Amino acid sequence: MRGRTDSHYWGVVLDAPDAQELARFYARLLDWKITKDEPGWATVAPAGGGTYLGFQTSKDYVRPVWPNADGSQQMMLHLDLEVGDLYGAVTHAIETGATLAAHQPQDDVRVLLDPAGHPFCLYTDE
Repeated sequence: MRGRTDSHYWGVVLDAPDAQELARFYARLLDWKITKDEPGWATVAPAGGGTYLGFQTSKDYVRPVWPNADGSQQMMLHLDLEVGDLYGAVTHAIETGATLAAHQPQDDVRVLLDPAGHPFCLYTDE
């Protein structure tokens, strides 16, 4: 990677039972474009690129639980998304297919679950 003069890209890849379904969800949620759509693999990225979210189909995918529980698949990571209007962002996320997690550990953050069960947090910087 040293010495490269072109743009660098970085991303996070999430396993899912259906990569394309989860890519469509995040494209709607973030208003990003699907940039790759191949069997078992999809990515979404913002206009201008630089970052992406990737999704790969895993036939052995086990949905994580939130909050963590002994003996259950625990989350491996979660996404933090800063928003300007927490209530509006939560409403939009639910309309696009997310579910509000039953456990909410903070008053100024909302934990939601994507269609594959990955937790993600919406918060404001106020």
